[in-house]
Amino acid sequence: MDRWSLPEALEVQGRKYAINADFRDVLEVIRWLNNPDEDERVRYFVSLKLFFEDWDSIPQKDQEEAARQMMIFIAGGVEDTGPSGPRLIDWEQDQGMIVADVNKVAGCEIRALPFVHWWTFLAWFGAIGEGQLSTVVSIRDKRRRGKKLESWEKEYYQQHKAEVDLRPRYTAEELAEQERLKKLLGE
Repeated sequence: MDRWSLPEALEVQGRKYAINADFRDVLEVIRWLNNPDEDERVRYFVSLKLFFEDWDSIPQKDQEEAARQMMIFIAGGVEDTGPSGPRLIDWEQDQGMIVADVNKVAGCEIRALPFVHWWTFLAWFGAIGEGQLSTVVSIRDKRRRGKKLESWEKEYYQQHKAEVDLRPRYTAEELAEQERLKKLLGE
């Protein structure tokens, strides 16, 4: 993948296939990839159908390579070979902070733009400096590693606990079981 360009098609086994490269489309793909209510195969299938404009035209023998190319694209054109680190950002939970800080970097309301390539969005995202998102991620990381928070960070955490703490992702079955247990306990 040429990382100096903004690809709107990916090559799979020598053939180019158009993709939905807008940041909103890719965030929807990521949402499906992380959907706890679906089987892994269903998550990948739906994600690939959303990502490739004409998924059905990709021969079955090439679909695994297409999935690999999709993941490389989502990672900004870099093949991820190492183990994934701890989750410090949740694209859905942190949406408001992400949009605010990316808007600041981009100098405009990105959601009002008709098209923003995923890699452009990633570049803006990577240029986020000091702000609410970096504060939240820093506190999350310190808490995860058991590091001591500065006094201002402790105060910030107490005032913004709902934003700082990553909410666990429960399947529909797990949520139903929680409700059943609450009823049994009279809550």
